[in-house]
Amino acid sequence: MASFEQHIAWRYLFSKKGHNAINIVSGVSAAAVAVVTAAMVCVLSVMNGFGSLVEQMFSEFDPVLMVTSSEGQTFRTDTLPIQQLRAMSEVSVVSEQLEQTALVRYKEHQLPARVMGVDSLFTQTAHIDSIITDGYFSVWDGAFDRTVLGRGLASQVGINAHFTGALHLYAPERFGRINMMRPDLSLRHEHAFIAGTFAVNQLEYDDQLMLVSLPLARRLLDYDSCTVSALRIEPKATTNREIKRVKKAIVKTLGHGYIVHDRYEQQADFFRILRIEKLLTLLLMVFILLIASFNIIGSLSMLIIDKSEDIRIMSHLGADEQTIRRLFRLEGQLISSLGAIVGIILGVLVCLGQQYFGWLKLGDGTDYVISAYPVEVQAVDILLVTIIVLALGMIAAWYPTYKMEIDK
Repeated sequence: MASFEQHIAWRYLFSKKGHNAINIVSGVSAAAVAVVTAAMVCVLSVMNGFGSLVEQMFSEFDPVLMVTSSEGQTFRTDTLPIQQLRAMSEVSVVSEQLEQTALVRYKEHQLPARVMGVDSLFTQTAHIDSIITDGYFSVWDGAFDRTVLGRGLASQVGINAHFTGALHLYAPERFGRINMMRPDLSLRHEHAFIAGTFAVNQLEYDDQLMLVSLPLARRLLDYDSCTVSALRIEPKATTNREIKRVKKAIVKTLGHGYIVHDRYEQQADFFRILRIEKLLTLLLMVFILLIASFNIIGSLSMLIIDKSEDIRIMSHLGADEQTIRRLFRLEGQLISSLGAIVGIILGVLVCLGQQYFGWLKLGDGTDYVISAYPVEVQAVDILLVTIIVLALGMIAAWYPTYKMEIDK
């Protein structure tokens, strides 16, 4: 059952005021809150969409879980913890990789690149076929070493999947002295023929990475057959909660000296920047909403003046000051609540329309991974926006009611 304050507040919200300007200001106040609320929902949803898009790009290449050493660049796979890891029932695939920087040369073009040696199980931990842009994936064809380059790296070297010349790889000797007269003699040399190019649409992959066979990488970098820089793990679990449970089991099995990264931790810097950008955007939108909430202060102030006779009558009928202040405070909250409801509905509808119809395009759609702005509406964002709008509405409604004077 509605209280006295709620009943009067609802009447004041929709009834005709003594001055038409008050109705206009109240409508403008609710509309301003609604527009900013809808904008907050849309902006946060677009940022979620871009985050999910990039996460999907990374997931095409990054493994579900990755094990690295906490005490150096490489570790050995013939130790007891690694053998126990391979025997875990929760683990489906354990793939080895060895990655370091080397010099790549094709004819007169040469530049440093990240050479990643992968084994035959690599394709079970990465959806590499889905990101091949030219040629095919192969690092060993039974007779020759092959390599698959990031699309940007291949462009910088001046090669594509249809070239037949060999790429030459150079890395410094790990042991022994450098001959200052002939420093080239201190470099280990291997070569491989290009099989294809891939694109993750991230510069750190496309412009720097080349995939080769694990034996070639070990020969080039002068490591034995038990040395790796990371283990790529494909767990049997599929949900995030199950994957976290498997990760804890792997950490417990490996013990000290190893680090287990999930996909978010493998790209921790990127996702940290994305969260900061989202937070800064939210703060900017809150500031705009705060300015819009000033309309509520003006609307309530005008309403208090317009209803001064009603206030006097309610006071004579026994309503105390706190009841009257609570009534007008509730009136301001109703204005902000109405704006919040309309804004959230409008924002969600716009986002769903963008998601299904792609109204807002990214340029002409030819130079981008997707043709339209991605959106992803998340319930936690809707809840957060609702709390912020209602909280600012309460603050905006408090000030004029605190300053109001009630004549007895």
